[in-house]
Amino acid sequence: MAGHSKWANIQHRKGRVDAQRGKMWSKLSKAIIVAAKMGGGDPDANIRLRKAIEDAKAISMPKDNIQRAIKRGTGELEGSEVEELLYEGYGPGGVAVMCEVMTDNRNRTTPELRSMFGKFGGNLGNTGCVSYLFERKGVFVFDPETADEEKLTEIALENGGDDVEPLDDGKIQVTCNPDAHQTLADAFAAAELVPEISSINQVAQTMVDVDGSMAKSVLRLLEALDDHDDVQNVSTNLNFTDEMFEDE
Repeated sequence: MAGHSKWANIQHRKGRVDAQRGKMWSKLSKAIIVAAKMGGGDPDANIRLRKAIEDAKAISMPKDNIQRAIKRGTGELEGSEVEELLYEGYGPGGVAVMCEVMTDNRNRTTPELRSMFGKFGGNLGNTGCVSYLFERKGVFVFDPETADEEKLTEIALENGGDDVEPLDDGKIQVTCNPDAHQTLADAFAAAELVPEISSINQVAQTMVDVDGSMAKSVLRLLEALDDHDDVQNVSTNLNFTDEMFEDE
């Protein structure tokens, strides 16, 4: 879980850079479209849509863009069909990699991801090849200077949280069932506790170690996948170490 947190922090930092050039607007538009398609256009009745809208607002996505994405999802506006897919594969050293994708053209996305895996010494696998190593969870990460662990634990226990644990970098991580994510997020907000990270991801149940240049290759693969326009989330069971980021 600590490894997951470190990668999530990398994605979080990169997200701010991506937002400046509009990449995240495109990704979150797709998330809104899929959420509205699956559960309707009312965020009060569609928790997934509500989360996607909150994420969009967090990076200053214009209201008009959000509304257009909702209407595309509900069919009020025409647009290409966006579907949600899960890609599984292996990075260098046999590291497991999961990519949550939203695309309007799987015939384009699949070969692009296959090529990307191959370029960095991995390979795209078949459905089910690594998914058994992961569990989908809601994840919150807090700075202990702004959030007391005892208070976090109390709120988590009362609102569907599974675990509260300190991480190697001193942060505090709270995990929950995905269905409890919004309830827990609302409870933290009511207590004026603001997480650095709030997400629902595939989380590896056991981590693996890869050393030296191979670890760097895995990191380059993960970053390349995360930069792909159709990739929403990237998860791995790589155990991240500080040495991997010395040249970052």
